[in-house]
Amino acid sequence: MMDTPNPTLETLDDLSRALAEQVHSGTPAIGKLAAWVLENPQEMAFLSVRALAGKAGVNANTVFRLSVALGFLGYEPCRRAFQSAFRLNESKYGARAEQLKSESSLDLAARIQQSAHRNLDALFTPQTLGNIHQAVDLMVGARKIICVGVRSCYSLAHYLAYSGHMALDNFAPPLTAAGSIADAIIDCGPKDVVVVITFAHYSSEVVRAHTIARKRGARLIAITDSYTAPIARESDIVFDLPMDGPQTLPSHGAAFALTEALVGEMIIRSDTATDRIAEYERRLREFGVYQ
Repeated sequence: MMDTPNPTLETLDDLSRALAEQVHSGTPAIGKLAAWVLENPQEMAFLSVRALAGKAGVNANTVFRLSVALGFLGYEPCRRAFQSAFRLNESKYGARAEQLKSESSLDLAARIQQSAHRNLDALFTPQTLGNIHQAVDLMVGARKIICVGVRSCYSLAHYLAYSGHMALDNFAPPLTAAGSIADAIIDCGPKDVVVVITFAHYSSEVVRAHTIARKRGARLIAITDSYTAPIARESDIVFDLPMDGPQTLPSHGAAFALTEALVGEMIIRSDTATDRIAEYERRLREFGVYQ
């Protein structure tokens, strides 16, 4: 155990995984508190032990015991680890861009290649494969699938919706017009699946869509970078993606691979997708879309 921040738990993602483990393996009291902290990590970072215990509805001894279960000597070093993780999570795009100035072109290309391989290897774990199967179970049975992403995540949401709509009739077309997110989400319900995609910094439009979809009773699939992300809360399935890389923005390579895996498995399970894709392609050629 450590009386300083645990070096194996440096990021919010590290801490979230450790908390998730305690949800399943800890005592009932520790597991309940760990689940609460997963939803409210900022409270662990900034509240005193007594204030945290009061807010979580547990006694102070349970807070201490959770800290020890996470590998710390007590609450204070555990709290410092959460504070440090939040500071680390607040890195700005400008700072990442500034770091690129020290790179040579060859070094940068090599680092991008290496990080891309690491991200893909980290993506396709048994846990993620299980989540893919569960997500596809939800999606194939949905009345309608709506994909939501903006700014840097717009391309991911568009690609998932476009490739999915080409193959399966329950995918809503990509959302493109201003206001189309709200128009699509307010009409969803328990028979629908909403796929929300955002990474730090988390887009307010996507977080708002997540909130509306949850209130409407839709099933939610979150594609994000941390179990502490706003859209991870109360989602049916969460994909916590590896996004390492020297680029200014977090790498989306693994995210695109995930969307390909989701649509690919849906096509495998469908009796009509092959004919639908062929007909879609035929119509595009017929009307001169392709040269």
